[in-house]
Amino acid sequence: MSRSPVLLLLLCAVGAAAAAVPRYREAPHFTNSAAARCPPPLPPSDADAACSPRAAVHVAMTLDASYLRGTMAAVLSVLRHASCPESIFFHFVASAAAPGATAGELRATVRASFPSLAFRVYPFADEARVAGLISTSIRGALDRPLNYARSYLASTLPPCVRRIVYLDSDVVLTDDIAALAATTLPGEAAAVAAPEYCGANFTAYFTPGFWASPALSSVFAGRRACYFNTGVMVLDLARWRRAGYTAQIEEWMELQKRVRIYELGSLPPFLLVFAGRIASVDHRWNQHGLGGDNYRGLCRGLHAGAVSLLHWSGKGKPWDRLDAGRPCPLDAVWAKYDLLRPAAGIESS
Repeated sequence: MSRSPVLLLLLCAVGAAAAAVPRYREAPHFTNSAAARCPPPLPPSDADAACSPRAAVHVAMTLDASYLRGTMAAVLSVLRHASCPESIFFHFVASAAAPGATAGELRATVRASFPSLAFRVYPFADEARVAGLISTSIRGALDRPLNYARSYLASTLPPCVRRIVYLDSDVVLTDDIAALAATTLPGEAAAVAAPEYCGANFTAYFTPGFWASPALSSVFAGRRACYFNTGVMVLDLARWRRAGYTAQIEEWMELQKRVRIYELGSLPPFLLVFAGRIASVDHRWNQHGLGGDNYRGLCRGLHAGAVSLLHWSGKGKPWDRLDAGRPCPLDAVWAKYDLLRPAAGIESS
């Protein structure tokens, strides 16, 4: 029996959606350590558990088809090394307009691989407005509205969530995330904690026109402004809400639409608001740059010192290099957590 063109189109669309999200294998199950005095495990099927006092650590990440493989590996690494994995609540922000998979399909994929994970998926409600504020940068991947979702966590997540660890999708942890989540944010004003890199050329993150304008560059007056990477942060959302930091970030984005003051996506507005005003975190919690630069993505090694988190920031992603048969040496660490490939020796506990 012949099929109508409309039916064929619908069948093709359904097949394309089904093929857009690969089948990830189920992750091992990790239980709370008896020695860690963990709160009781969170119920995996209850999205309201986000407000439960039993949530020992809150983690926020974005969720989309393009970086899903990285997100899955990152979640596995968090659980593998956590002292209280059953007491971690994950908050995933998903695009409503991203191609490749719906939020429901992404949610189902996460649940299939992590049956006992406590998590909730939030639509990025500010996506359309953010799209209108974005200026083109040096790399297209940096211009996706979802890349700016970290600036909107205070309004996206429930008010009961006061402190969160934000993680990019291209990280793996090798240490207990509870230690990072417990970072002290001193005083009443500090809303962000992250590793600072004061040896980096801070002026390079803004245009010569920015530095030539006293009215603009004076924003850093009286501040010891240092570069920090926004892919790993501890955020005090209660302080963020009180100070209205999202509106401050948007003001700089609006100015950028009129006058070119930076080139690098969502990072510079964060630096304009927070550089010199954050609580510092040990560098072990963001061994970044493993994806190389934003142009060629060449292999890079670790910075000197201890390692608690590896971050493939930059153009080169470990899953792409592994699939291409041209991995960098440190990509082998990421491969241990890859749920799209055969198990690599990570066992449940």
